[in-house]
Amino acid sequence: MEFFSHQTNYPFMATRKVWYTLSAVLMVISLVSFFTRGVNLGIDFTGGVSATVNFPQVVNVDDVRARLAASGFHDVQVQNFGSARDISIRLPPDAKQTAAEIRARLEGTVKAVDAGAQVAQLDVVGPQVGNELKVSAAWALFFALLGIFIYIALRFHTWRLSAGAILAVLHDPILVLGFFSITQMSFDLVVVAAILAVIGYSLNDTVVVFDRIRERFESNRRSPSDVILDQSINQTLSRTIMTKVVTSIVVVALLFLGGAVLRGFSAALLIGIIAGTYSSIYISSAIALDFGLTAEHVFPSVKKEALDHLP
Repeated sequence: MEFFSHQTNYPFMATRKVWYTLSAVLMVISLVSFFTRGVNLGIDFTGGVSATVNFPQVVNVDDVRARLAASGFHDVQVQNFGSARDISIRLPPDAKQTAAEIRARLEGTVKAVDAGAQVAQLDVVGPQVGNELKVSAAWALFFALLGIFIYIALRFHTWRLSAGAILAVLHDPILVLGFFSITQMSFDLVVVAAILAVIGYSLNDTVVVFDRIRERFESNRRSPSDVILDQSINQTLSRTIMTKVVTSIVVVALLFLGGAVLRGFSAALLIGIIAGTYSSIYISSAIALDFGLTAEHVFPSVKKEALDHLP
C-alpha cells in the first residue's frame, strides 16, 4: 500500500539549510523556555500524594476542588479520571502527616461532597524518591543516546551517519521538552516513557532511510551524494508518511478521549511523531551529507581508486 500514486522526486537536500534554520529556531526557543521556566514536574519527581476517588454519581470537579481548599489542602490538582464519577487528586508533599492521616482527612473531605465517595487508591511519593527518579530518567536518556550512536556506527561503518542520527534523535526530545515547558503540562514518568518511545520511533525511521542510502550507494557508487540521499528519502517517503499517519490517528484519539492520565503521554507522542517525521527526512540525512558522506564511507573495504571501475 502506497501513500502516493507515483514515485516522488522532491529535492530535499537542496533546501536543507532552510530547514536547519527552522530547527535551530525551534530548539533555541525550547531550550530557553526549559532553562528559564522549567517544566511542571509531577509528583513522580517532586514527591507528594496521588489519590483516586470514586463517587456513586457524576461529580463536579470544581466543587471537589473548592471543598479540598476549604479543608486546608493547598496547591491541589483535581481532574476527572476515566469517567465523570472518578476523580484524580494530587497533593504536594506533607512531611508532618502520615499516609493514614492524609487518607482520613481526604475521605472526610470527599464524603462532605457525597456521602458515598470512596478513596480507592492513595500513593505517597517522598521527595527523596522523586530525586532518585529524576536521576534515573536522565541516565536512561543518556544510555539510550549512547547505545544509538554505537549501533549506527557499527551497522553503517561511518560516524557521519551516527552523528546525523544522534542530532536527529536529540532534536525530537528537545522539542517535546520545549512544548511541555511552554504549556506547563504536568511532566511525569509517563512522559519520560513517551520521550523514550519517540526516540526509538524516530530512530526506526532513520535506520530505514539509512538502509536505503546504503542500497543506493551500492548500486550506483559514482552518483553525487546529494542525489543518492534524495532518491533514498523519496523511495521511503510513502512508507514514512503512512506509518506516521496511522500512528497519529491512535495518539490523537488517546489525547482527546484517554482522559487526564494519558494526556501528557499522548501529547508527548504526538509532538514526537511530528518532529520525528521531519527530523528523519531533513536532519539525520542532511547532517551526514554536510559531514561529507560518500560511498567509500559506507563501504570502507572498497578502495577509493577502485570506485571508478564499479558500476
